[in-house]
Amino acid sequence: MNNIYLEFISERELYQAYMPFLKNGGLFYKTNAKFDLGTEVTLEVSLPDSLENSEVKGKVCWLTPVGAQNGTPPGVGVSFIEDPENVKNQIEKFIARFLNSSEPTLTM
Repeated sequence: MNNIYLEFISERELYQAYMPFLKNGGLFYKTNAKFDLGTEVTLEVSLPDSLENSEVKGKVCWLTPVGAQNGTPPGVGVSFIEDPENVKNQIEKFIARFLNSSEPTLTM
């Protein structure tokens, strides 16, 4: 299983990576590394101003290749499948003011 470390410095950065359209939530990880859809990963997530990292198990559900037409950086979207620390709710509290924003994200 792949381990991925994600550190979010600001709420805006977290908003741009969060994938609220997934049932259990998910995050976009900017990378040039090649992943296959369905690859299981463990995310170690550092939220803004958090003293401790949270761990989430997920699966790759989104691929943005190098050179995507809309200028989005390459990477993968990871849907949460095991979220014992309720990272989804923590993220949604951090980015609540952005959720109805028309500002573009790294996914949709």
